[in-house]
Amino acid sequence: MTRPSTPLPHTWRKPPFIANPLLRWALAAAVIAYLAWAIYTLPFNWDRISQGMTRAARIFSGAVPPSFARHELLIDGFLESMQIAILATLLGLALSIPIAFMAARNIAAKPIYLLGRALIIVSRSFHPVIVAIIFVKAVGFGPVAGILTLTIYSIGFVAKMLAERIEEIDWGQVEALRSTGTPFFTVLQFAVLPQIMPRQIGLSMYQLDSNLRASAVVGIVGAGGIGATLMNAFGRYDYDFALAITLVIIGVILISEAVSGRIRRAIW
Repeated sequence: MTRPSTPLPHTWRKPPFIANPLLRWALAAAVIAYLAWAIYTLPFNWDRISQGMTRAARIFSGAVPPSFARHELLIDGFLESMQIAILATLLGLALSIPIAFMAARNIAAKPIYLLGRALIIVSRSFHPVIVAIIFVKAVGFGPVAGILTLTIYSIGFVAKMLAERIEEIDWGQVEALRSTGTPFFTVLQFAVLPQIMPRQIGLSMYQLDSNLRASAVVGIVGAGGIGATLMNAFGRYDYDFALAITLVIIGVILISEAVSGRIRRAIW
């Protein structure tokens, strides 16, 4: 005689990430306790915060309406940011491709793989602003520091993503060429590169868009571009001109995002 089977539930529920309810509630309580402790121990100066609100209101009132009277400075700064972003992207891509092959576990020997991964880790370890400060101290104010900063920034992202794509390729094509005695670099050219080329093009477009945004940020610390123009405007208390620069940056980023997104969708 067979036992009646247990009726199945009518609705499916996703199992919780942490099955033990006591552990779930304990973690939630710990997070809440940590937030309360952090807010209590951090040195908030409420008087200074309230004064800052007043200064912020004065800045915003002085920024409206935006002034485009000195559009020559705005155009020059924007063109410099474009040059910095394009040159840094090209240099970063030229360096990222060999580093990505070095950092792919299925392609490179272990010592070369470890060296490639170390280069990627170093490139990703610091925020672009910190790297920009270092290069400004090393080579001085101007676009050279911005180009070097964004080149390192490009390597950290593109090389990592491309190395992961290389590790996911169809290995059958590689084995087919190797079985015929094809040299190593020829195998890379005809069996690996065609498989990663769509990802490489997409990463290139994304990195150019990202470098264009980052060029405005690193310029604030003296690495050239529209960010330097923005900081000079704040330094002269030209808040209306600063708002005009900010609006131009937002508009350019929106256009760049739309164009790069359309190109990436066409590639994929």
